[in-house]
Amino acid sequence: MNIVNNHKVILFDGVCNLCNNSVNFLIKRDKKDRFRFATLQSDVGQEMVKKFEIDPSKTDSIVLIDMDKYFIKSTAVLKITKCLPGAYPLFYGFIIIPVFIRNWAYDYIARNRYKWYGKKESCMIPTPELQKKFL
Repeated sequence: MNIVNNHKVILFDGVCNLCNNSVNFLIKRDKKDRFRFATLQSDVGQEMVKKFEIDPSKTDSIVLIDMDKYFIKSTAVLKITKCLPGAYPLFYGFIIIPVFIRNWAYDYIARNRYKWYGKKESCMIPTPELQKKFL
């Protein structure tokens, strides 16, 4: 699978409205074309989960794959902010907070994301101009 080359890959829950809105947010700010996206439910997403031996019981909302490493939960989010323009990289400073605290907050939001933001019946389909961003 030669898709990761010069891009970081973000795997996300394709039926989650919060996740889809987050992906749209990232696409608008990804001026340096650093990211590629795939839903966790897609064949590509499932292939990457297997390749990196990611335990789906530990995360079901976002995974960042950067070269030969992967990051989940709050660490994934903070590493993503580091790549964004403007003041967003300042959020990376939260990396000093112990993982168990960061992930407690992350897990609370992830557990309630469907209740608060809703859920789609199927994964989002990118527009033709955004196709190149999706695997």
